[in-house]
Amino acid sequence: MNIPIEYWLHHAVFYALLFLIHYLNGLLVIYRDLKVNYTRKINHFAFFFLPVFLLSVIEYSYNAATFLMDMVCVFIFLACFITPVRNRIKPLFIMFRSFDRPEDRPLTLTWLYTQFIASYAVLIPLLMYFESHDMLPLIMVIIIANGVGDGLAEPIGIRYGKRKYTTYALFTRKKYVRSYIGSACVFLTTLIAIAAFQQHFTFAQFIVALLTLPILITLAEAFSPHTWDSPLIYGVGGITMIGISFLG
Repeated sequence: MNIPIEYWLHHAVFYALLFLIHYLNGLLVIYRDLKVNYTRKINHFAFFFLPVFLLSVIEYSYNAATFLMDMVCVFIFLACFITPVRNRIKPLFIMFRSFDRPEDRPLTLTWLYTQFIASYAVLIPLLMYFESHDMLPLIMVIIIANGVGDGLAEPIGIRYGKRKYTTYALFTRKKYVRSYIGSACVFLTTLIAIAAFQQHFTFAQFIVALLTLPILITLAEAFSPHTWDSPLIYGVGGITMIGISFLG
């Protein structure tokens, strides 16, 4: 596989920082009683933004091999937190506490693993299609809607959300709560992302995107299973974007 040395250096620094952030957040949960809902989202933003920041310092060429290795690295990272491993290595147990919401037990890792698999299953064909049709920058609209919008939804919903609604989850009959203000975060973030990438749309595409993408992605987030927002946001957003591209 054609993977440059810069890739390994970039990812060594990234995962070192990611482990450190998880560890510090775990300490805050254990010793400062900080809500896991907040530390989990700090982890989420670190996972989303750190690679972007590091690319400005350690650049490498992105290709199919590096994308495949990204997937491998994610699953190795999650494998560090399976019960036999984290129970034997205390730092890993502390890190696990930073994203192990009590209401998610005992399905925390199951949902994370299946969401990553489903997300990649949706993203890979979308990336191939967008690249082959010279519209790859537009994939960032969907990624930002998920990474930033969904990332803000939970902490803002917990802090300010008074009006709630329930959603289901996979492998359980238990219902989970979401907030309308949290969903509004997804809506507004999608609007901003579309505006930020306006130059990649024709005028007609831009107007239709503004009218359709925010509401459809928000509904995808609202009706997705608990912790399973990403694949539905990617799928609904990607299909909608493909439809918009036919407007010319």
